[in-house]
Amino acid sequence: MSDELSDFFALPPFKADEALVKLRRDLRELKPLAEKGTGSPVRFEWKGLPVIELSMAPSSDTSEKPALAVSLAKRPSQRPEWLKQTLSSSAEVRKWLDEVKRSLKRWDDEE
Repeated sequence: MSDELSDFFALPPFKADEALVKLRRDLRELKPLAEKGTGSPVRFEWKGLPVIELSMAPSSDTSEKPALAVSLAKRPSQRPEWLKQTLSSSAEVRKWLDEVKRSLKRWDDEE
């Protein structure tokens, strides 16, 4: 019986491709950001400087969970120092997006 309940309350599987589409849309709505290019990785710029890169995480094994590879610049520059992460759940994606919003606010305040 407990197995039946745990299956009932299980989170839906993470769909990295759908999460990437939604994350791109959410980032485009943050006005100071501009999406550049259509290839992989997807890049976003802040005032003409690269600050975000998104792509599907490469999987070396078919049993690995699908994930997103994301990079956020520590600060905007022509050659930024990247903070790289792999996101494999919707909660991680939301948390990372909140971090992007905090970074954008901090960069505006510093300017």
